[in-house]
Amino acid sequence: MKHKLFDLRGQDGELEGELVAALASVVRSGSFVLGPEVKAFEQEMADLCQSRFALGVASGTDALVLALKAFDVGPGDEVIVPPFTFGATAGAVAWAGATPVFADIDPETLNIDPSAVETAITSRTKAVIAVHLFGLPAPMDRLRELTSERGIALIEDAAQAILAEQGGRRAGSMGDIACLSFYPTKNLGAYGDGGMVLCSSPDLHEKLGWLRAHGSVRRYIYDHVGTNSRLDEMQAAILRRKLTRLEEWTEARRRNAGALTGSLGDLEEVRAPVEPPGSRHVYHLYTIRVADPDGLGEALGRAGVATGRYYPAPLHLMPAFSDNHEEGDFPVSEAAARSCLALPVHPALTLEAVDEIALAVRSALTRHEA
Repeated sequence: MKHKLFDLRGQDGELEGELVAALASVVRSGSFVLGPEVKAFEQEMADLCQSRFALGVASGTDALVLALKAFDVGPGDEVIVPPFTFGATAGAVAWAGATPVFADIDPETLNIDPSAVETAITSRTKAVIAVHLFGLPAPMDRLRELTSERGIALIEDAAQAILAEQGGRRAGSMGDIACLSFYPTKNLGAYGDGGMVLCSSPDLHEKLGWLRAHGSVRRYIYDHVGTNSRLDEMQAAILRRKLTRLEEWTEARRRNAGALTGSLGDLEEVRAPVEPPGSRHVYHLYTIRVADPDGLGEALGRAGVATGRYYPAPLHLMPAFSDNHEEGDFPVSEAAARSCLALPVHPALTLEAVDEIALAVRSALTRHEA
């Protein structure tokens, strides 16, 4: 493909020497698990996300599971999640032993709808997971009102939203606990799996610390039951070096997204992503809505433009989560799944490349109509 959906080599290329040197330094140090690179990265991320504490874990999925476990979520509990999201959001709830309860999304932002959340709350609701979908923060003020007055935990699934903002606050600082992913294609990606949990409560920070390390507060003394979920030194070393470029990369994503919206905004067939006033969208994905996303994706592929279907079906209609659900239960999520198509927006793209992508979209839609 001439224009890739993700281009890690193009994005990271000029950092190659620095990254190799960082890995060599870790090898020479002989410290590979929860060493100085992880400790420094945790502090840098806490500062960046306007949170008091940060703990590196093995993946974004583990971050979600550990966040739920920190609130003692388990069998008999319900956790409200959107149906239009990556499977890990609901899967983590199931792994914790609880029941994922779906609440539909807002038709404009595609984030979870607070009115739907309010309807879904029951006496068994233990937590709400707010996904900042595609890099746009969910409506956290309203969700906080709903959860705090009922004693329900509010967890941010910020896997796609590092550096996103709402009302001057960063993703990672607006919930009780926030979860990040450093999967390679994320805006800040490792060279393997990695994740992070963020919080500002000393008690939650302490609990998350022993949850990620076999339940051990003192070495080889197990006061609790935990698991093994730790970010390793090599990934932390890579992420620390890439972190110095994150703001620049984010602005490039926003520039490219703005150019795409400017080029496609006059097309009645295309519904571009929105950025509500007071929000900062970081465009992990630039997802348009069209009547035939599969057809458009195939046409763009022939023109050398890679695309992605995020997401081709809502979770409540997938076999893993379809018990007691049927088509029509969450119509906004179903409509989004039928129409969403992601276009390249990564920071390695030039504005000339963005113009070529927009022209390819216009040409494909014109031929389709003809």
